Amino acid sequence: MAFDINIDSPQDATQLDPDEAHGLIPKHIVDHEQLNEWELTNVLKGERWVFSPSRLRKFARPEQVFTSEFIRTLHKRMFGDTWKWAGVFRNTEKNIGIDPIRIQPALADLCADVQTQLEFASYPLDEIAARLSHRLVAIHPFANGNGRLSRTIADVLLVDNGAQRFSWGAANLVNENETRQRYLDALRNADKKNIAPLMAFVRS
Repeated sequence: MAFDINIDSPQDATQLDPDEAHGLIPKHIVDHEQLNEWELTNVLKGERWVFSPSRLRKFARPEQVFTSEFIRTLHKRMFGDTWKWAGVFRNTEKNIGIDPIRIQPALADLCADVQTQLEFASYPLDEIAARLSHRLVAIHPFANGNGRLSRTIADVLLVDNGAQRFSWGAANLVNENETRQRYLDALRNADKKNIAPLMAFVRS
């Protein structure tokens, strides 16, 4: 049975082109419910790695974690059992995100900014993490999984600095629901330089 990756996907989700959709590794998947279940298992596997002592032994300092290479590695850990292109920056235009040619310089700027913000405590720690997540989503470096990646890397920043992970509304943000809508509204407000709704959401 052919799988149309765009069937029933949330309205605001990133749509994949046919080549990207054909990069799906598990061939038994035929609908989005199965895909979400499979991806969740893959994401949790990636999170176990990134919050493990083994990761901390190898990547512990901000200059090791907040790099384009580490972001690619984390995406590969979270989605490498699902998509052949996991960890590879997209080269196609999307309904969300910047021009593909700008991804690498934008990520380099973001990582440098985060390292500086941590060094000089430019914002409270929660705000540095929330701003990181928002900017990573806005860049949208990968064909899929950017929201989940951005929330995980924000949580890594918090945990590595002795804080608790965000609750992110304490709900599934992949499926369409009221909490997802509040999250998207908070991101849109952040696009307009109003970070307050996102700050309220991340620990709600």
